[in-house]
Amino acid sequence: MTLSRRQVLKYGTFATAGATLFGTQSLLMPHARAATTMTGVTYLPPSYKALTYGSSRFVEMLQENGGDVLSVDFHDSGQLLKADEQLPALRARSIDFMFHTFSYITRSVPILGVTGLPGVVGELYRHPERLRQGSPLMELINEVLAEENLYLLTSGGGILEPEYIWSTEESPIRSLDEVRGKKIRIVSYEATQAMEAYDVGATRIPSSETYMALQRGTVDAGVFNISTIIGRSLQEQLKYCYKLPLTGFSVAPFMLRDTWDNLDDDVRGVLQQAADWYDENFISHCNNDIYPNEYWPQVEEEGVEIIEPTEEDVETFNAGVQDIWNEWLGEVGEEVGNRAIDLALGKA
Repeated sequence: MTLSRRQVLKYGTFATAGATLFGTQSLLMPHARAATTMTGVTYLPPSYKALTYGSSRFVEMLQENGGDVLSVDFHDSGQLLKADEQLPALRARSIDFMFHTFSYITRSVPILGVTGLPGVVGELYRHPERLRQGSPLMELINEVLAEENLYLLTSGGGILEPEYIWSTEESPIRSLDEVRGKKIRIVSYEATQAMEAYDVGATRIPSSETYMALQRGTVDAGVFNISTIIGRSLQEQLKYCYKLPLTGFSVAPFMLRDTWDNLDDDVRGVLQQAADWYDENFISHCNNDIYPNEYWPQVEEEGVEIIEPTEEDVETFNAGVQDIWNEWLGEVGEEVGNRAIDLALGKA
């Protein structure tokens, strides 16, 4: 930093006065290092029990293990930043880390789109190890993210159960044919592309506004993970769940790459310990415990009819995914994109 003449005089005056009052030794003595303070955010509220399970424990671990090297200022429920504000704030260094849903930011961070590509989602869901820390796919994702000065600490150890098509009693979707012409709430860009072939009216509506949109008939249906259903009590407005695996995502912690690289070893160690726990527990707890034992029973108790897609519907849908893959490959580059798809599918 270059000091102005006024600043030099100001600081010189204070130093001289300090030396007079306390002696030069006290001014030059080393001081205890202040703890690094990190500000983190998630737009998700605690009502998303499954999705915030991991971030809550992650932050708790930072607080428990931070000692005198790390303190945390964490804000949930969009209190500090809304969902679409988080990534710009991270890049602007207004915050130090964020928990974000992959499907919300694939337009800004295309490499994350591999986790939501139709035709890939099912394989990643069945094989979470392909997205674990240290896996070739995670290493590749972080190589690409580093070009944008981003760093994914962990995916959470896989992706969450895929998003399916949920519809109201008035506008049922129980097959691929019944998708045509419907007004559907979709967040994921990849899912939006997949639905284009069926002439749907795709609408991006925040999850906080979806209950009223369904109630008022603004939309007929939505592409949802079951966490969104329960977190926003959407099962009260829905009658059918057509379990065609459309797309998928995880919720995971991101930092700037240079921030991560420049951390003191002690601080990085505290964060890595929390990331290791997150990788081991987040996805597995949601997919293997909360969803089957709590969430799906609630949906069934509400009277939502669950429809498995026919083999013909699955084959028809998957036959149309190549165009989506090609567009994504054009965004990330064919070499990187094909490597990522092969790793996700277990072909490399």
